[in-house]
Amino acid sequence: MFLDALGVLNTRLKKVNSTIRVVAFIVMPAENYGYNSESLKGQSLVGHLRETTNALANSIQQRIYNSLVLGELPNYDTLISADEMVTLKRHLLSMKRDTLPPITTHSLKNDSADTILNHIRSLALFNKTEDRVKIVFHPEFLSSYQSIIPLEYDQFVRGCHLGCFCSYYEPWGYTPAECTLRGVPSISSNLAGFSNYMERVLTHPEHHGIFIVDRNCPREDTVSTIADHMFNFCQMGRRERIEMRNRTERVSDHLSWESLSSQYKMARNLALNKFYGSKAKK
Repeated sequence: MFLDALGVLNTRLKKVNSTIRVVAFIVMPAENYGYNSESLKGQSLVGHLRETTNALANSIQQRIYNSLVLGELPNYDTLISADEMVTLKRHLLSMKRDTLPPITTHSLKNDSADTILNHIRSLALFNKTEDRVKIVFHPEFLSSYQSIIPLEYDQFVRGCHLGCFCSYYEPWGYTPAECTLRGVPSISSNLAGFSNYMERVLTHPEHHGIFIVDRNCPREDTVSTIADHMFNFCQMGRRERIEMRNRTERVSDHLSWESLSSQYKMARNLALNKFYGSKAKK
């Protein structure tokens, strides 16, 4: 359902000629042989590019400083030397590829039978140049010891703009709660305990970056609603997104143990009474 919504979002963004680029991460374990060569090569190229640009930025900064100390405005034509320009061109050429970027960071053991990859193939979301939605499928849990995405889960969540967790059933649902605690808006399902709880404690959850979709509707309608939320989010400016993140983080008090402990106790008592009946009161 999430992938279908990404397909709809990709079509809508292209239709309005949007310049937004959406990178959708799917972090879900699957049997694999380790990182594929394309991902490792790309990581290496990006690392070299970062080192080069950082060194160049320091050189440009020093040249501007030297010019100002001499009482002169910097000459923009000489800020980058001919040799440095050649180095940048080499990096630019090394970044070009004849094939499309890989969707998954790893080599899966059963690539042809993987449900996620097969659905991506059916939607033709192949990270093409013209696509506004790019997909990165990381078939392992995150860790700061990994080379491709060297982040712990909480760091990764805080670095994202929006979470999407539209489960058909969740007794509670920790993933949208983890987003809320870190000030990240999220899309979740009305068949999850988290969404039902937030609807009870908040008058307008959407105002606080908690978007709830109805999973009791026909599938196409739910997919359309998820795509609507993502599309509207893409239309927001940076300042609007920051303001929403602040509102999201402010409701995290509702997810503290002080707030949730009474809910846990109530759920436990309900379970005991249902199983033991009147004996549970003794």
